[in-house]
Amino acid sequence: MILTYKIRHNQDFTEDLKKAFKVAEFAVRNPKCRSSKAVKDIGLKSAISNQILRKYGNQKKIKRVHNVNLVIPNQSIRVDKDNRIITIVPLKLTLNYQFPDFEKINQIEIDKKFAYISCTVKEESEMIPSAFIGVDRNTTGHIAVLANPDTGKIEKLGKKALHIHNKYSAIRKRLQRQGKFRQLKKIKDKESRIVKDLNHKISRRIVNIAKEQNAGLVFEDLKGIRNSRKQSKSFKYALNSWSFYQLQLFVEYKAKLLGVPVYYIDPAYTSQNCSICGKIGIRNGKEFKCPHCGHVDHADVNAAFNIANRQKSMVDRVQKEMYTMGALIPHDAMFEECQTTSEPHVL
Repeated sequence: MILTYKIRHNQDFTEDLKKAFKVAEFAVRNPKCRSSKAVKDIGLKSAISNQILRKYGNQKKIKRVHNVNLVIPNQSIRVDKDNRIITIVPLKLTLNYQFPDFEKINQIEIDKKFAYISCTVKEESEMIPSAFIGVDRNTTGHIAVLANPDTGKIEKLGKKALHIHNKYSAIRKRLQRQGKFRQLKKIKDKESRIVKDLNHKISRRIVNIAKEQNAGLVFEDLKGIRNSRKQSKSFKYALNSWSFYQLQLFVEYKAKLLGVPVYYIDPAYTSQNCSICGKIGIRNGKEFKCPHCGHVDHADVNAAFNIANRQKSMVDRVQKEMYTMGALIPHDAMFEECQTTSEPHVL
């Protein structure tokens, strides 16, 4: 897996970035040129020039150049034996930062403030889960509610997300009325950074819980939910403003690193069925009551248990079918079969 780490470099590369911009402009005008000799007079290091020529020369749709970073190839990067100190030879730049274990650094891009370090990192072998954790994602209350039917353990994450959106929504409306569009852009960027940071923390906690409990993670497949459901105006705003897809991506790549399997199930009736008897109950806001068995629960917790139980039932059904057919299938093959029936989708 390739991950990119972002760190401050604390050096002034203004002149080098200006030269990189000129090289990129040349590459757009002369897409077939790949030799740094053609731009030698610009004065940028040849190793960096070659990368920029290749990057912008291959993009036929680009007509104008806007922001150009310094691109340093793997051959111009030196790493000490502890993977702690990174030296970028052409720029005489040393970065001291402790990354997780990685196989190699692919390349580094540098702008005015940050170095973006692209690394190939090792993935753990996917474990065979002994349980399943259902994850119910929400637009109000807690962003993610986790439930493990085998242990009965529950975890609620991301309660402050709705407060963040309400706060910045009010600020944006005020700035828009005042015509302060430059400040409006800054506020949007700030909110986006806060949301991203919170999604990172929530996803890390979700994956760590699954690893600790030796469990697979089960999500609802929310593909097309923005278009397929009748929603109130407030629900539409919350659904589109909170990045479910970003949280999903963060969980998926963190899960791969730790070998935690991720499954997706049909979301139909997960919030309406009773997690105890399976019959349709009554949901009123965050409260769930079952008129059939008398079960009362938090609505999101009930949904999370349903999500986990649905995947567990699928595994049990596949296992039963395999034994009925007289084929003694290895345990890991059974889980591979279940996973193919619940592939992840892009929202």
